[in-house]
Amino acid sequence: MTEQPTSHEGRQPLAARSQERTRPRAESAGATAMSATVSPVPAPGGPGAGGPPPTNPTTAPGGVGGTGGPGGTALDAAGAARREGDRLRFVGAATRRIARGIDLDEIVLGLCRATVPTFSDAILVYLRDPLPVGDERPVSPFLLRLRRTDRLRLAEDGSDFGGTGLFPVIDQHNELAPAAEQCEVRSGGALSEVLRGVRPVFGDSAAARAALPELLGAGRTVPNGHRAILAPLRERRRVIGAAVFLRRPDRPAFEPNDLLVAAQLATHTALGIDKAVLYGREAYIADELQRTMLPDSLPQPTGVKLASRYLPAAETARVGGDWYDAIPLPGSRVALVVGDVMGHSMTSAAIMGQLRTTAQTLAGLDLPPQEVLHHLDEQAQRLGTDRMATCMYAVYDPVSHRITIANAGHPPPILLHLGGRAEVLRVPPGAPIGVGGVDFEAVELDAPAGATLLLYTDGLVESRLRDVWTGIEQLRERLHATAQLTGPDHAPPLEALCDDVLDMLGPGDRDDDIALLAARFDGIAPSDVAYWFLDPEDAAPGRARRLARRALTRWGLEELSDAVELLVSEVVTNAVRYAERPVTLRLLRTEVLRCEVGDDSPQLPRQRKARDTDEGGRGLFLVNRLARRWGATRLSSGKVVWFELPTRP
Repeated sequence: MTEQPTSHEGRQPLAARSQERTRPRAESAGATAMSATVSPVPAPGGPGAGGPPPTNPTTAPGGVGGTGGPGGTALDAAGAARREGDRLRFVGAATRRIARGIDLDEIVLGLCRATVPTFSDAILVYLRDPLPVGDERPVSPFLLRLRRTDRLRLAEDGSDFGGTGLFPVIDQHNELAPAAEQCEVRSGGALSEVLRGVRPVFGDSAAARAALPELLGAGRTVPNGHRAILAPLRERRRVIGAAVFLRRPDRPAFEPNDLLVAAQLATHTALGIDKAVLYGREAYIADELQRTMLPDSLPQPTGVKLASRYLPAAETARVGGDWYDAIPLPGSRVALVVGDVMGHSMTSAAIMGQLRTTAQTLAGLDLPPQEVLHHLDEQAQRLGTDRMATCMYAVYDPVSHRITIANAGHPPPILLHLGGRAEVLRVPPGAPIGVGGVDFEAVELDAPAGATLLLYTDGLVESRLRDVWTGIEQLRERLHATAQLTGPDHAPPLEALCDDVLDMLGPGDRDDDIALLAARFDGIAPSDVAYWFLDPEDAAPGRARRLARRALTRWGLEELSDAVELLVSEVVTNAVRYAERPVTLRLLRTEVLRCEVGDDSPQLPRQRKARDTDEGGRGLFLVNRLARRWGATRLSSGKVVWFELPTRP
């Protein structure tokens, strides 16, 4: 009768399933030889069709395999040598198949596929739950959970595969009964003693007869007539599971040498699982380290919409050093940053975090873009001689509709205009951060309303299949084609645009991680901006109140006059007290009303609790209570204190 395999598993990745479609030629040859000599499947009408099981020549009475005379002894010796060679080839092919696995499921799958039906008719693999990682102390109690089973089952049509010379296809829908899903290994019990002994044992041994019911479940035993081997799975430090190999009654019983085969398979499987668990933990830590160093969410600055994407590299490359950031600046401006630390390691991710933090600190000082890159270059040199990175730093001003860009060896940005034209911006390339001794140059460009700026890392445009400039041209064409779909008067949705850009990646384009930052320039219309200079004199607060009232009347926001006049008066009074040069006052009308007061004093105001006898010290308390948000930012030439009020209740 034809038999087909069936299996039960906890979970199986697609990659593991795809690996089963093909087999290496050498592995197949070893498996075929093993099947023919060590674990033969009876043909129709043979011993497996109801007659007695075949006699193994190496175990025949008298040690001559049932053949008399010197010639028979020589033939038996040659047959034994051939079987041992086949056994070694099978072990080599099976261990290679197990070693191909990268994660835990692939390794367990490799063990099952290598042994069924060649070495056994069924296999059960139990693993410790949870699996300890490295030097972790295992948790109690000691639980074993059934990870996967594979077995052969009779086909419904009654056909037999034994005469075809072909292995059946493993059926993934039926499981081997009657195995329990989980068991607890009791200290001092029979199963604990077998696992502690490490060596595989036959199922009919006294130790296995006591241990198998504990493993398979209460009241459950190996089916009658089946032969079994119970093999502990031990890695470098401890036992992490067990494997049970089963043969039907119509196949030859396991031989002593089969214990050595089972030991080899169990050892390779356990070591592979140990490495896979360690690798998975390290990859998880590296990915989490990098993701925690990226912004959880982007800010929502005035006059610009932002969207971002990050894709880690493929499994072979793992963690990288790409990052992006958007940093609000005084004057409703925003700094856009994209960088790429060279290399793929946890060190690259750590350096990325340090450079990103440094960039945020420098941006808070309101330094020009080229100065920010200069200080980042110095910081990279302090971190080490081989710490290099590329970076693009841009500052967008929604009031002037201008953008200032400085580049440190990074791929050039692309500006998608409202009409659909995609333009690769001409910015000085610069040297990477960490080279040292290089001056960085900044350029100021128009940023028209409705245009979209795309900053990205080289993983998006460069791969083994294309160079960086070919990828940039393909990206430009992709942006142009996407913009044509929405028409000349409507910009494509920002989130959908980012997704469409990533769709251009092919199967071989994930050699490096990818950071993508898109900025849609809305700008602030000149009619929504009011700007004045105030001399640092006692009359400045009164003049500021009058100017603010006129602007609010012009914008139809008279209901905010009382609150705005009070807060402007308090902030301007504090600025005039310390300023030596004219004070600036600016009102911006967008979704909110924003007021900014600047002076040349670097000392930032701090809210404090005023005593009953103090004449001042309550101005910031009022600002904190009445404004929706407020803050103070130090500039290279002083500071700016700002607050926001909602334009609609």
